[in-house]
Amino acid sequence: MTRAFLTRRFLPMLGVMLAIANTASGQRTVRRYTHVAISPDGNRVAWIGPAAAPSNLEKALFISDLSTTAQPRIIEIPGVDSESPSQLAWSADSRHLAILAAANGSPAVYVVNGEAAPALLTTVKGALHDIRWSPNGTRIAGLYSSLDEVSNNALAAAPRDTGVIGSQPDRQHLALIDTRTGELRSITPRDIYIYEYDWSPDAKRLVVSQARGSGNNNWWVAKLSSLDAATGEMRQLAGPTHQIANPRWSPDGSTIAYIGGLMSDQSVTGGDLYVLPASGGTPRDITPGIKSSITSFTWTGPTTSVATSYAQGNTQVAKINMQTGAESVQVSGLEQQSVGTVHFAAEVSPSRNGDAIASVRESFTSPPEVWITTRGTSRQLTHANDAVPAGIGRGVSVKWKSDAFNVQGFLLYPADFDAKKKYPLIVEVHGGPSSAFAPVFYAPDSYEGLESRAGYFVFLPNPRGSYGQGEAFTRANVKDFGHGDLRDILAGLDEILRAYPVDGTRLGIRGWSYGGFMTMWAVTQSHRFKAAVAGAGIANWLSYTGENGISEWMVPFFGATAYDDKQVYEKSSPIYFIRNARTPTLVVVGERDTECPAPQSYEFWRGLQHVGVPTQLVVYPDEGHAFAQPAHIRDVRVRTVTWMDTYLKSAQ
Repeated sequence: MTRAFLTRRFLPMLGVMLAIANTASGQRTVRRYTHVAISPDGNRVAWIGPAAAPSNLEKALFISDLSTTAQPRIIEIPGVDSESPSQLAWSADSRHLAILAAANGSPAVYVVNGEAAPALLTTVKGALHDIRWSPNGTRIAGLYSSLDEVSNNALAAAPRDTGVIGSQPDRQHLALIDTRTGELRSITPRDIYIYEYDWSPDAKRLVVSQARGSGNNNWWVAKLSSLDAATGEMRQLAGPTHQIANPRWSPDGSTIAYIGGLMSDQSVTGGDLYVLPASGGTPRDITPGIKSSITSFTWTGPTTSVATSYAQGNTQVAKINMQTGAESVQVSGLEQQSVGTVHFAAEVSPSRNGDAIASVRESFTSPPEVWITTRGTSRQLTHANDAVPAGIGRGVSVKWKSDAFNVQGFLLYPADFDAKKKYPLIVEVHGGPSSAFAPVFYAPDSYEGLESRAGYFVFLPNPRGSYGQGEAFTRANVKDFGHGDLRDILAGLDEILRAYPVDGTRLGIRGWSYGGFMTMWAVTQSHRFKAAVAGAGIANWLSYTGENGISEWMVPFFGATAYDDKQVYEKSSPIYFIRNARTPTLVVVGERDTECPAPQSYEFWRGLQHVGVPTQLVVYPDEGHAFAQPAHIRDVRVRTVTWMDTYLKSAQ
């Protein structure tokens, strides 16, 4: 959850570590794009990101006229803090571009009109993100927290627990900025937390996902409501039992759609598309049974949308009929498409009619660059990473059978692969569990880059509980954490040992967050692994219930609280099986992690010591769930590879 940062979406809990790690890994070598947005008329594309070498500009604003082949125009924003531009928003008439940046450390909104230099609209005291123009252009909405409201996100280092616990406000409101005066007005009740929103086409109302109480803890029980833009009056439209993401109003004002499903992380979303009347009613799933997970969508007409999804390892862009759910796949490939690091899920930026699409594309072999696709023809707009070499050996998609499921994952080769040799392998388990590995560009200093260059195959499985195979697959580990998903991983290992030159006596496993839990679980259930690294894991779901700051997320996955059904939590708790452990395990965690608190790592480390398993616990000071200090990020990666080398290469 990154609500505390200037403009990045509020991201909850366990699944975001994949995206965070990939972004952090590329800071020194891969130059990343923050945000890309196409104008509604499809004539221009704007992005925030690096200039092509040899320029030293790491974060500038560019606008490209798509009707010409001229070089994009660099927009200088006077008075902004270096590296602060973070989000773009076009007005509905495509004439104005709003930029969210910072001035003297405070959020600031600037507006570009035509060829004129950006003009400061307003500076905000507090936090602001996710800005959007009203359809009539008179206001810009945004998600806002005042200075006296706690904006600590669940990924950052948590405040130390002293005083009256839970007494500080944790709030986020919907605010409107007058585009003539720059005046900001919060319009939602103080005790309501707003997660996402969208304007109605007449600009009189908004649709919001909202919950009462702590924002960090209640996204999983958020309701869908309409909000009067003038009075702030809120009316609940639906309260589905699944999680809500990406609520969007249809262009004709008749319908509201959203992504619904079992999701462990806000903004790391996936599921089916649901629609309901704008006046309220029972949501209808229009894509039941699809074998993919929709991660984002944009209306392109009264009955059409462009949707991005994960589909059996590919990233897929499709046009969807919003009445029948029928989809027409436009693009599908072994690559990731996004709108930059401002959002983490697969997503594209389409024009109003969907004929033109802008995105940041990357793959195992191609670093991120901005592309435009018009009626099936793609063109690369940027070349900032042309000189960046791939940080890993080649990557391939692997598919196998496990129980009744068809399962998919990726296998990364050693960088200096020799077909005459057999290599050790490291399994990396993603966070979530509702998440998925995607074919992204791994830099040399990422976990994957360091491991590949050290002579390892790296296996990235997407077992049951992951996105990419439909909602039934995502729900397949409900009340069964660790059991079926570990069987899927082990079956994938069997397939890899059959088809690739991997030494089955030299296997390691690691993961962070839910992946850390799965690592702890794996070494208490199997002796196949000779080394393990458990990052920010969960050893005991019962004690975890009372320690973490995001406890509401567990109920959809376990079916009840730990107080009401202790057995379902016990059966998936590694600590109850600690006497089975034999694998040397490195345990690492941030000192002030609120999502997977450090006591969970202490519990597992103590248990391993008790049964005589080689182990080491490293607690990184002042770090949260996502490490922030570059020295710590580097240390934990190098320490991981060193631990694997010690136990997987000593037999060579």
